[in-house]
Amino acid sequence: MLSRVADSLYWMGRNIERAENNSRVLSVQMIHMLEATDQQVLDRDWEEVLEICASIKDYYERYDRIDKDTIIQYLAISPLNVNSFMNCMIYARENAKATRDMIPDELWEVLNEFHLDQKEWQERPDTRQHTEQYLKNVMRTSMTAQGVIESTMSRDLPYTFIKVGKWLERGEKIARVLNVFCEKNRKEANKSTDNYYYWLTALQYLNGYDAYIKDHPPTMETKNVLKFLIKESTFPRSIQYCINHVKDAVDRIEGGKVSHYSEGLFAMMDRIQDEIAEADIDSMNMEELMKFLDHFQDRCMALSRAFSETYYLVEPVRVK
Repeated sequence: MLSRVADSLYWMGRNIERAENNSRVLSVQMIHMLEATDQQVLDRDWEEVLEICASIKDYYERYDRIDKDTIIQYLAISPLNVNSFMNCMIYARENAKATRDMIPDELWEVLNEFHLDQKEWQERPDTRQHTEQYLKNVMRTSMTAQGVIESTMSRDLPYTFIKVGKWLERGEKIARVLNVFCEKNRKEANKSTDNYYYWLTALQYLNGYDAYIKDHPPTMETKNVLKFLIKESTFPRSIQYCINHVKDAVDRIEGGKVSHYSEGLFAMMDRIQDEIAEADIDSMNMEELMKFLDHFQDRCMALSRAFSETYYLVEPVRVK
């Protein structure tokens, strides 16, 4: 398989996952927006959404204040934001177009149909109902695409490169969400604040509330939530699960062997797995947890670079 084809598959997987994750974050925030009574708290929540969606720096380069309508438009459909849901789905479609002979026809049809519908969505009135429906459509399209991948693709190289992109993107997003909420918890440690709302929101952002509450009814203890989202090896939206599946995918690419060119990549994945296993969540304070999560995000970026260098992937081309 050509390296440019592998690169397109990898970034298709990442962008499908990124669009779904960020859409869910914004969808949850729009629901919470209706319940908020303190404008200062609401503004801070919107800043946190921008931070989670990796767009806060670019946002402040273009706008000088927090405005919910501007943020919603910026995150959802702004062509100026490389991480907007619209752009992520465009990148995913263009990468799918470049790999038509490697992916199921149904996958291309799902992404292309969304692309064609999206042009109509942009022309519709900018209302709350319209935005909510758009977010649902992004999440539904992403989950449908991933369902097609899981149910129809052979477990060969194209499938594996898609999955590496998916699991790296998801693992990094989990760490970003948890870091934001650990920072919020640390800042308000001396206040008589109920942390239930914080960790409920974190679980909702990561689509983990139902799974968590089945294992820990009816509590919402900080350390339990963190252990669940970091170290629960059976939950597909935990850091541990994501890294384990990245390792399994690379192992599949290599046919169970460690070659001279992949030795460094395997060593890095082993170190990351060891660091997660050795992290004692119960004994760590918020500062230590934030350092751990920052370090893991750095590890994800380094792992992405190492993966690309190992398999001679080109720089990510957004639109081809």
